[in-house]
Amino acid sequence: MARKPRDYDSELAALMERAKKLKGQKTTQLGELVQVTGADALPVEQSRKQPDAVKRWAERGEAFGKGKSPSGIMCCSDKAFEASGE
Repeated sequence: MARKPRDYDSELAALMERAKKLKGQKTTQLGELVQVTGADALPVEQSRKQPDAVKRWAERGEAFGKGKSPSGIMCCSDKAFEASGE
């Protein structure tokens, strides 16, 4: 019995579509991270003048990454955790 030929074009198209979707998710999650940590509250110039604010952003970002949102807003990892039923 002959092997079925692979359709490389459709596989490539599916991979490109998946990459586009993942890039969009990454952008969305970065935007959520910026908002939750409060990094969008101060201009970049002020962050150099206020290192304590940068420290708070780092702490909030770390908590966000671990799925613990200090502001009470459910972050993306909280949603995934609830969906898994754990």
